[in-house]
Amino acid sequence: MGIGVIIIGDEILSGRRTDKHLPKIIELLGARGLALDWAEYVGDDPARITATLARTFASGDIVFSTGGIGATPDDHTRQCAAQALGVPLELHPEAAELIRARIRDTAAQSGKPVELESPENLHRLNMGTFPQGAAIIPNSYNKIPGFSVGDHHFVPGFPVMAWPMIEWVLDTKYAHLHHASPRVERSLLVFGLPESRITPLMVAIERDFEGVRAFSLPSVGDAARGALFARAHIDLGVKGDPEKANAAFDVLREGVIALGGEVVEVPPAEAQ
Repeated sequence: MGIGVIIIGDEILSGRRTDKHLPKIIELLGARGLALDWAEYVGDDPARITATLARTFASGDIVFSTGGIGATPDDHTRQCAAQALGVPLELHPEAAELIRARIRDTAAQSGKPVELESPENLHRLNMGTFPQGAAIIPNSYNKIPGFSVGDHHFVPGFPVMAWPMIEWVLDTKYAHLHHASPRVERSLLVFGLPESRITPLMVAIERDFEGVRAFSLPSVGDAARGALFARAHIDLGVKGDPEKANAAFDVLREGVIALGGEVVEVPPAEAQ
């Protein structure tokens, strides 16, 4: 079972908004010993959203979807999720009560009488229509819930709402996965060698240490990150089970030195 994220919205693809979800979700997962396996950006196109969800529902992955669950004409995610599942939308009773509670709160704050049956407030109930069989995700910011269907979890596009909701899902539904498979990532900066000289060493590492993955990130140099990173270099490392990855890292380091490379190990926080 992998973990993925779908970030929905034309405003992200057009550049009107800068996506903040991806780095935050990586952070939330990392704090729990989990890692993101894939991410996709999708515009507000119903056919594309439906096709994407049909594929990810079939994958068996844990999926977080952000955006498009409101009730304006450019919000399609709820409808697309239902279509991808082949089930109808229906008003979730608990979601309806939470939305009405929000309407009452808003009316009280403005000093106006509550009109639950007004066209405007009846339209707001559409935000509680989810695919049949869905469960709600509580929203601590304004009570308007998101929803889950199996291992797919749908939250608003607003970070102030979405991020606590994702944390709630992770801590409520997947606490048993937290730190279940310890992993370590170690890397070093390599100077004076091309990637082509290092590639056979990476292949040997992955062959000899089962489950360990080697990675190579070349750079022409980035003085803005400091003197250490100013020269052309390769960020070379391994990740996987701590015991195997640490042993593989020692072999990697010695192999680079044997090839004539200059190496500097960088702490994880700086390597980012």
